[in-house]
Amino acid sequence: MSAKLIVGIDGSEASQRAVAYAKRLAILIGKECTLELVCVVEWSPYTFQTAEENDTRKKHRQEEKTNADERVIQPALTALHEAGVKAEGRVMHGKVANLLNSIAVETNADQIIVARSNEQGLSSRVFGSVTANLVMTANVPVTVVS
Repeated sequence: MSAKLIVGIDGSEASQRAVAYAKRLAILIGKECTLELVCVVEWSPYTFQTAEENDTRKKHRQEEKTNADERVIQPALTALHEAGVKAEGRVMHGKVANLLNSIAVETNADQIIVARSNEQGLSSRVFGSVTANLVMTANVPVTVVS
């Protein structure tokens, strides 16, 4: 039986624990398991930009995605491949919870694995944390690693 696990990562120590947990699951499941590492460069409609920033936005978005791929996705993929785990990766730009869920639905994934969010302050109380939003809205089971 094949299995697909989506792993949300951002390069933090917490997301490294999520990758380690997903790796352990993939090894237990066997060769038919594939991990899909997803790094989302967050976008917020609540930030305001100048006209100059809007002019260079597309270029900056691509630079952010390239940096995330080089610093977050590729090192994690290399480590997983060296351990014999099938893994793919992608970097996207947008809202984390929405994109992780969309990818899970699109790829017919069995589960989403993420690290616990450490967000604090007013914005997390008003809008909720990314992890909480994902758990409440996901179409597939979500495992939250602390």
